[in-house]
Amino acid sequence: MIPRFEDVQAAAARLRGKVVHTPMLRHALLDELTGGTVLVKPEPLQRTGSFKLRGATNAALLLDAAARRGGIVTHSSGNHGQGVACAAAMLGMPALIAMPQDAPAIKVESTRRWGAEIHFFDRHNTDRDALAAELARQRGATLVPPFDHADVIAGQGTVALELVEDARAAGFSLDALAVCTGGGGLIGGCALAMEALAPQAEVWAVEPEGWDDYGQSLRAGHRIANDGSGDNLCDALLSKQPGEITFAINHPRLAGGVAVTPAEVFAAMRFAFQHLKVVVEPGGAVALAAVLAGKLPVRGRTVGVVLSGGNVDPAVFARALAA
Repeated sequence: MIPRFEDVQAAAARLRGKVVHTPMLRHALLDELTGGTVLVKPEPLQRTGSFKLRGATNAALLLDAAARRGGIVTHSSGNHGQGVACAAAMLGMPALIAMPQDAPAIKVESTRRWGAEIHFFDRHNTDRDALAAELARQRGATLVPPFDHADVIAGQGTVALELVEDARAAGFSLDALAVCTGGGGLIGGCALAMEALAPQAEVWAVEPEGWDDYGQSLRAGHRIANDGSGDNLCDALLSKQPGEITFAINHPRLAGGVAVTPAEVFAAMRFAFQHLKVVVEPGGAVALAAVLAGKLPVRGRTVGVVLSGGNVDPAVFARALAA
């Protein structure tokens, strides 16, 4: 099922009081460096440290009593897993998260802290969708995938809904929105919200180099898979290819896609820490990286930037600060 803007609105009402309405941030230096007005949406300040809580909670709240007893199964490199674990704990449900063996320790520990069970798998030799489906079948649980799910997408769209509303309240109208993109659930929900609330605005997908399946797919007009040759720095964005549902939403709505380098990602992480006072993980920093690197048109415009998550491994954060 393809969600609509009305589903994003319903999700916003459903999530009120259950997730944090994260603030809109500005910084004079960011505007000076880019020549525009940059409005930052800092989802590292969300409960669990990323936007993923929104979609997971929306999907969990829509389960009936019988499904809640069976619990939730998903696969995740960490942020969606934490979101599912938190949502399940909130509703008194069991949760099983299939996670790559090389997932950052901070994400594994945080997922466990919410009471979820973890099943590890080999990132490079496992069909994670098939694994999660089989685990759900064995347990009689509901599978809630990380991005290709209507209720998840609708929940993620509340990020853009909040930003547009906060921008309007401050007297701004968005000309563009840059969104960190993996499987496309966040940007899909945001695209639905932007189409309804700011139809004049461009929506841009930003990905790490070597994992730019969305950019390639948008240019080709059909879904293209990554070849897996990119590094694992932006672990939150290492989806194999765009989702079927997310691409159906995004293909006709996005302005395009750009990719950023590890050096540009580290520069964005440093900027967010030094000036915005926000800790951002690599995958959560790619949209800001694209803006700072001049890869998106910002001069003379009002541009929203989503910082999608802040669950960074301390060693990786130290590398970013030292770079």
